[in-house]
Amino acid sequence: MKPVVVDGGLSRAMQYLAVCSWSLRPTSPADLVGKVEACGLSAVQLHIDPIRDGTWNEKSTVELLKSAGIAILSGMISMKGEDYSSLESIKRTGGIRADVHWGDNFRAIEADAAIAQRLAIPLVTFHAGFLPHETSNFERRTMIDRLRQLAQMFASRGMRLALETGQETAATLLAVLAEVNAHLPTRWHVGVNFDPANMILYGMGDPVDSLRRLLPSVRQVHIKDALPAATAGTWGTEVLAGTGKVDWPEFFRVLRENPVNLVVEREAGEDRVGDVRAAADLVKRLAGAGIAS
Repeated sequence: MKPVVVDGGLSRAMQYLAVCSWSLRPTSPADLVGKVEACGLSAVQLHIDPIRDGTWNEKSTVELLKSAGIAILSGMISMKGEDYSSLESIKRTGGIRADVHWGDNFRAIEADAAIAQRLAIPLVTFHAGFLPHETSNFERRTMIDRLRQLAQMFASRGMRLALETGQETAATLLAVLAEVNAHLPTRWHVGVNFDPANMILYGMGDPVDSLRRLLPSVRQVHIKDALPAATAGTWGTEVLAGTGKVDWPEFFRVLRENPVNLVVEREAGEDRVGDVRAAADLVKRLAGAGIAS
């Protein structure tokens, strides 16, 4: 079975449609295979950490996915010590920002990179954490140095990195990427895993406008939707794709200028398979020839 292909429309490029493995809350590689198939898909973005920490056996994971015809389009890694209980807690603990966990996170990422290389995963994504806007901020300088180290680590293994959006504005992310990539070969520039819902959940800007600004750096897109917070400084609410505030028809029109793989992510709700199927139907309806030229 080949991954679902979405016709890129006027761009004449092809995009593959996948699902985030963690969205399906699989209990094992076999459970992941069954749930991906139930979604009607045949490609995943694979959370690498369960293989690194020994929860999943690397060989059997690869064999089960391969025998089911499920492709691994990209990988995802998470960081130690992240606390998502509030916007303030994730600002302190998210991504690679916290000094107390940097050593452990660096070693874990190094191990994840080795696994991704063995699995021939071309792109790995993660949350960098809140990137300060002020160029004079010491933590910003530290985070940029760390991102450069990681970019070089993955480039040396023939892979690219992409930062997930949401915890900073498009303008801040663009500025940080310019600094991180300043001394890297273009081929290995760190890019963006664009998640429109995260822009809403974190209150960091309009998803479509942000996509326009970041588009040349976008390497992959998460299909996820949300409603804004009722009170400033609190979380927005993730909802079923197509029922939130993302303007999906306009979003896909913009994206046609730089077609990339589309990966459904769902981190709320109890019917994950049903919600992923609904999101996939939305993509198939709007992302291809169904968009008016």
